[in-house]
Amino acid sequence: MLRENIRRENLSFREKILALDFYLIFFVLLLGTISCFAMFSSEQGKIGYFTQSHIYRFFTFFMFFIIISFINISLLYKFSYFFYFIVLALLFAVDSFGITSSGSKRWINLFFINIQPSELMKVSLIAFLARYYYKIPIENVTSFKYIFVPIFALSIPVALVAIQPDLGTAVLILLGGIAVIWLAGFRIKFFLYSFLILICLLPVGISFLKPYQKSRILTFLDPERDPLGAGYQIIQSKIAVGSGGIFGKGFLQGSQSYLDYLPEKHTDFIFTLFSEEFGFIGCILLLIIYVAIIYRITKIGNKSRNNFAKIYCFGFATAFFIYVAVNMSMVLGLVPIVGAPLPIMSYGGSSMLSIMLGLGIVMSCNIHQKDEIS
Repeated sequence: MLRENIRRENLSFREKILALDFYLIFFVLLLGTISCFAMFSSEQGKIGYFTQSHIYRFFTFFMFFIIISFINISLLYKFSYFFYFIVLALLFAVDSFGITSSGSKRWINLFFINIQPSELMKVSLIAFLARYYYKIPIENVTSFKYIFVPIFALSIPVALVAIQPDLGTAVLILLGGIAVIWLAGFRIKFFLYSFLILICLLPVGISFLKPYQKSRILTFLDPERDPLGAGYQIIQSKIAVGSGGIFGKGFLQGSQSYLDYLPEKHTDFIFTLFSEEFGFIGCILLLIIYVAIIYRITKIGNKSRNNFAKIYCFGFATAFFIYVAVNMSMVLGLVPIVGAPLPIMSYGGSSMLSIMLGLGIVMSCNIHQKDEIS
């Protein structure tokens, strides 16, 4: 095993403060503020349970984001494997000790908080793969002996999450992991071969889906087949988005959400509520904020001296984009409903914790961008 030689810059606390990416902090705070108002609107202009909880979680995890930023990237590098295996152990524990809600066993009680390990796996897998590929020369990435570890590291959590069942999160974990493998230099032809194999095995995979999952696919193809049942959510979502028009109906004026036609408006369909109230212009501004966050993450990756930080930042930026794209496509009827939260905007403590943790590691890459890990 190669010995790790880590060259660090000894930064003072003041220098670390000045090294923060204040643009990224501003856009995260702006998005969080918008999410708090959206949550307030989802409870019909009342500061109810979801609004209070969302505000508390956002500012608590935002402070966690800042704290993680000050941890040296070399330490985060060293503990990336440990972090992955801890989350993997929690995923195994969910099957025996998990909390069942809405027919799925996804959460585990850690005494002080109920956590969804599958959300943390989104970040821990990216960190794991970034460390794994850090020491592998790009020409050896597709070598036979270096393929098995990423495959196992990716397939085990995906399988565990899929059987909870939570197919949507499993797909997001899979896509995030594949993004890192591709960015590490995996040849495109291997992805094409894998895609063709996947297409061939698709009928077999469909046979293992739960009845409600099959129903979601059929509803995606034809929402009108069951307008009061499986197709209800997507039909109401499209009506709400379309009724917003160019400028929207105004804050707290969304009829679809206020008359409770729109289900799950504080979680997966928060973008639909926002679209109805602020229209096309509001959606464009929200998209600009997300694009700005992704741009800042990739810029930090470009500036980082060590490849671990580069692979992690580019991988997390790609995964973040996927989370946003899947949620928005889902509520617009472009992909089947898979239960994917919109980062920071949607209600959910585990999702918020995962995103803030991921951003904290990105910020650490920025503060310690001149550190080398070799």
